[in-house]
Amino acid sequence: MTETASGAARKGKDRRKGLKIERVFTTPGVHPYDAVEWERRDVVMTNWRDGSVNFEQRGVEFPAFWSMNATQIVSSKYFRGALGTPQREWSLKQLVDRVVGTYTATGRAHGYFATDEDAEIFDHELKHALIHQLFSFNSPVWFNVGTASQQQVSACFILSVDDTMESILDWYKEEGIIFKGGSGAGVNLSRIRSSKELLSSGGTASGPVSFMRGADASAGTIKSGGATRRAAKMVVLDVDHPDIEDFVESKAREEDKIRALRDAGFDVDLGGADIVSVQYQNANNSVRVSDAFMRAVETGSDFGLTSRTTGEVLATVDAKELFRKMARAAWECADPGLQYDDTINDWHTTPESGRITASNPCSEYVHLDNSSCNLASINLLKFLGDDDTFQIDTFVKLTELIITAMDISITFADFPTEKIGETTRAFRQLGIGYANLGALLMATGHAYDSDGGRAVAAAITSLMTGTAYKRSAELAGVVGPYEGYAKNADAHKRVMRKHAAANDDVRTIGDMDRAIHTAATAAWEKCLKTGEKNGWRNAQASLLAPTGTIGFMMDCDTTGIEPDFSLVKYKKLVGGGSMQIVNQAIPRALKNLGYQQEQVEAIVEYISENGHVVDAPGLRPEHYEVFDCAMGKRYIKPMGHVEMMAAVQPFLSGAISKTVNVPEEATVEDFEHIYFQGWKLGLKALAVYRDNCKVGQPLSTGSGEKKTADTPQEAPAPQVVEVNRPVRRRLPKKRPSQTVSFSVGGAEGYITAGSYPDDGLGEVFMKLGKQGSTLAGVMDAFSIAISIALQYGVPLETYVEKFTNMRFDPAGMTDDPDIRMAQSVVDYIFRRLALDYLPYEERAALGVLSAEERRAQANGEDPAQVAAQVESYAQSAPVAPAESAAESTGEQGARPAPSTEVHTTTELVERQQGFVADAPLCVTCGTKMRPSGSCYVCEGCGSTSGCS
Repeated sequence: MTETASGAARKGKDRRKGLKIERVFTTPGVHPYDAVEWERRDVVMTNWRDGSVNFEQRGVEFPAFWSMNATQIVSSKYFRGALGTPQREWSLKQLVDRVVGTYTATGRAHGYFATDEDAEIFDHELKHALIHQLFSFNSPVWFNVGTASQQQVSACFILSVDDTMESILDWYKEEGIIFKGGSGAGVNLSRIRSSKELLSSGGTASGPVSFMRGADASAGTIKSGGATRRAAKMVVLDVDHPDIEDFVESKAREEDKIRALRDAGFDVDLGGADIVSVQYQNANNSVRVSDAFMRAVETGSDFGLTSRTTGEVLATVDAKELFRKMARAAWECADPGLQYDDTINDWHTTPESGRITASNPCSEYVHLDNSSCNLASINLLKFLGDDDTFQIDTFVKLTELIITAMDISITFADFPTEKIGETTRAFRQLGIGYANLGALLMATGHAYDSDGGRAVAAAITSLMTGTAYKRSAELAGVVGPYEGYAKNADAHKRVMRKHAAANDDVRTIGDMDRAIHTAATAAWEKCLKTGEKNGWRNAQASLLAPTGTIGFMMDCDTTGIEPDFSLVKYKKLVGGGSMQIVNQAIPRALKNLGYQQEQVEAIVEYISENGHVVDAPGLRPEHYEVFDCAMGKRYIKPMGHVEMMAAVQPFLSGAISKTVNVPEEATVEDFEHIYFQGWKLGLKALAVYRDNCKVGQPLSTGSGEKKTADTPQEAPAPQVVEVNRPVRRRLPKKRPSQTVSFSVGGAEGYITAGSYPDDGLGEVFMKLGKQGSTLAGVMDAFSIAISIALQYGVPLETYVEKFTNMRFDPAGMTDDPDIRMAQSVVDYIFRRLALDYLPYEERAALGVLSAEERRAQANGEDPAQVAAQVESYAQSAPVAPAESAAESTGEQGARPAPSTEVHTTTELVERQQGFVADAPLCVTCGTKMRPSGSCYVCEGCGSTSGCS
């Protein structure tokens, strides 16, 4: 009998031949490291808000072609060993050796390779692919493999919970263990009886929404305890659960609470002191909708909510009204998303072993309860040849190599719970995916939102999954199919035929997608033939993850299935400093579209100056769509994202991590349309986010304590007292004043502040440039009101406390070196006034410090010593290192970093195009993050808001 899950060595006549590994990227007798130029670099990462050093390691070794950003992320996140000790890894060679060595040794020991020579080729090919950034494993592999810690390789987990208190408490514990390790988990709570049903003791049940509170509090506690990233969790409830309306509106109600707390002066920013009192903020919520429910929505019919204990209908609701409540709640606070239950289970390879009820937090992994999935993503742009053709053969060979390695990892992997370990070893779920699709499409002249772009994406995805399952069938012939295959053989074969049939339905548009599609068809034919004979080694093979941190590790321009974020990028330089650079995909795109070199240079220069292509010299308007991005002057419309997801979904075992962003002015009807079309187009899961819909915002730079109002219980007993009326102290006709010009999020304005001759602010007038008469009048009235109150004795610190951190547009980067980021113009104005007119002690209590004071604080000095030397205002200085570096690079479209200092591409685009990205600040380094799948990733340090 051939060992499969354990991978034990086989003996006797049942011994099968191992895999023959072909050299594709390497040369016999030449180690892959020897074919690369290596260099030593110093990594020093700071938090720009306070100047503190987050991470420092000098003399690290990386290939010369790796960016400084990728170097910083790998050094700080993936190198193991205590800093400053000989045990600390300092070279990418050590990291890759640690991981690949474990994979090769395990594969050799468990019969994956035909000969030792094949094992060596596998070792060299994998090392070449990793150091050349052709692909990357997910973060847990880099964290754990080859270390003394548990060899956890999976980033995605699905749990289960039954209708017993023991099971609910186990759920809390299992989630906590997973969060502690920096991963995320999802769970469906639909087995828990509703709050409308009775307990066996005769009382009324609490219902799943109540138990969500405990799990949410646990996740928040573990998150704040310092794990590798915040706790990431998904909570799912079936649409026929009697508590579905309570579930749908749970987070929207909490958003109302946040608004009330904010208006009362509490700190409800993300990470704020008072946000912990708000519930359900640590999970993504999704409703599992059925085809029956969606048809009821379509026809305007009623829909029954059923008892969890008896199965009887407890209540009947208007399906269309319930659907509208889902859309309205998502419009208000981005939750819930939808998961399309029947579609998911129609593509399920192992239904005899259980239904698919939930997903991981980012919704790309959908499979059995108590299971996990390890991920790897291919850098698609690496397969675009110098002749701008897609290198199909090398892409196929790399996919085969990755699937082999990923399956090996399940053999040695550890898991957070025994139940998860048993299920994963029995079904061996894998999640190969890709990044840089958006960059590949642009470079080849394909608009993301076009039939041609969707055809290329569909063909590549089909080729990837067809090749992955073909290799899985070949592995089954060597080390046996997965344990659960025999029970699910018919269903698995049916799903493989569905994939192949979907491939046959792809409508090719151009030469590029036609060639890829031909290869995909051949891969599916061989997959079906080999699988019919051997079965398959893996119940699941592919999905599309957000690829946040590993996307930056591979120096990808775009993550996962996302389009390009912007046309200009912020680039760190190895020698220090920074510059902005036009995406290198743009010159290739222009060349492919038929433009001459002189035209290309002129267009690239225009983009570098303006950040968009509208009115670029010589660029034909019909080509504008090729350069549409996720954000900016020309952004991709919401249905463009949905239709791209629909194009690739039939060729994925799992689903797609992606949030469809819609503008702030989108309506509830827009949400209904998108969610309904997601079902019609065959998606498995969909989430929609409306800009600025959430109140909780990034961590503020302030650290002052908040004063709380007296509670009614603390109020003194009523008594009659004599109140002295305040007296207005008017300013003299001639008084000292100063005027400060400013820019916040691209909006320019002026502050004119007048003082009493004996010191003390007495008036302030605020003007915004290019505003309409109504706004001008409102600002004048606001200024007069503040000025009169100051003259009546209202302390300036009262206004600073009340108006700082107030958020509304325009907001974003400023041109003030002391206040790099403002939540609004009012937030900026009162921070500036505090810096100019309040003594250090009062400002420190309010958390308003100058740049010099923050630097002194970070260096362990007393900020009070430098407070007197801080100038009231200073123009930003140019970044000299960036200028010299930009001149020396010779890169087309490279420019010195803007004089107003920026730290990420998001901040650069905000400054250049004058809009504000609705994204949080990184809690590690303080820079603004950018969207990645259904969460956010920091371009500066690689931290994510919950994804792998």
